Amino acid sequence: MSRTLIVRRTGPGVTVQDMGRPGRIGDGLSRGGAADRLALYEGAALLGQPAGLAALEMAGFGGEFEAGADLRIALTGAPMAATLDGSRLAWNASHALPKGARLSIGGAEAGSYGYLHVGGGFDTPEVLGARSAHLAAGIGAPLAAGDVLPVGADARPGAVGLCLAADPRFDGGRVRVVAGPQTGFFGASETARFAAEGFRRDARGNRMGVRLLPDGAPFASEAGLSILSETVVPGDIQITGDGSPFVLLAECQTTGGYPRIGTVIAADLPRVAQAAAGAVLRFAFIDIAQGRDIDARERRRIAALRGAVRPLLRDPATIRDLLSYQLISGVTAGDDLDRREA
Repeated sequence: MSRTLIVRRTGPGVTVQDMGRPGRIGDGLSRGGAADRLALYEGAALLGQPAGLAALEMAGFGGEFEAGADLRIALTGAPMAATLDGSRLAWNASHALPKGARLSIGGAEAGSYGYLHVGGGFDTPEVLGARSAHLAAGIGAPLAAGDVLPVGADARPGAVGLCLAADPRFDGGRVRVVAGPQTGFFGASETARFAAEGFRRDARGNRMGVRLLPDGAPFASEAGLSILSETVVPGDIQITGDGSPFVLLAECQTTGGYPRIGTVIAADLPRVAQAAAGAVLRFAFIDIAQGRDIDARERRRIAALRGAVRPLLRDPATIRDLLSYQLISGVTAGDDLDRREA
């Protein structure tokens, strides 16, 4: 285990996450995986590696980590204050993390979930085909100080100093929703009000889902607030007992008995997951055909992320080894002219 990342200090919500465990709802296990799957694709593009590799998901706060070998890292998702041996690092970018260096990641400056990727991915043991911690199901656990994380072989050692334009999904905004089999339980006036109001993200929430507080009166369905339990999936919007919407996320249960007014489309679910407490979300109903079109466009956008990677423009004041760079081509020591004339 020569390639490792050592956890020196960590926030309470730092876990290993990948794309999760799809196809196990029949076994009572939701997909799990990263709350913001787009962040995994962004990290993969920055490091030039598959998106299925495991990364660290940091809920609200990161920690301090030490490289047990020369590593490449990328930082994506909710921007956090990050420093390498005291020097500030750019977010949504890739960097070298030399052996023995200390990486410190503080609190989220916007959004909720930040991600730390390493070249080669974290090579922790697989459970049911994935490395993701699924806390609600008792699989894995949050990281603790002293943990030593194995890192897989890196296919592109040395390739760093790249960045991506930040995707604006960290401050709430418009979220598109498709109607479901229980939308009809809500009257036309209720669904119209649902699409017209703003909702503040409540402080209560986790990887199972987030509670939203309506601007106006609680919502109610004509079938009441308790129905026969049915299969639920991430993105479903349940109207809970107090009439507040609750949007299900990666670690949601597999069945639920609250009526669902609609389902957030996959392309917009990262915006819901990343909404910090107090952020305002607004819902817009679209039809299934529109949803399919948006999904196809989002898949194309994700596939093009690697082509959108650009060199990171660094501030010379933050470059510790500035004198090792050839800043202007053709600059000489000044004595070559004398040598030519001699």
